Amino acid sequence: MERGGCVYILTNKNNTTLYTGVTSNLQSRIYEHLNQKYKHSFSAKYNLVNLVYYKFYPTIDEAIAEEKRVKAGNRQNKEKLINLFNPQWEDLYGKEVKHW
Repeated sequence: MERGGCVYILTNKNNTTLYTGVTSNLQSRIYEHLNQKYKHSFSAKYNLVNLVYYKFYPTIDEAIAEEKRVKAGNRQNKEKLINLFNPQWEDLYGKEVKHW
């Protein structure tokens, strides 16, 4: 059985920078971002610590395809996704994902 995937968007405390990623383990991957496992990564450089969007897919291939689609879009398209899912732009890691 193939493992599912998840597309997610991170931002910084001022919501000025967005990062779109894909993972098969959301909780673990966000923990890595928060603890700057990769010190020279984009998310570490811009202090992207707030999970503001995520969506699960049945397969990792579907998630990767969606990540590519989201990344190809402009900031306005990403903001629309976030606003529909999380209008207050709350940090969903601390509120939800961390406690799974």
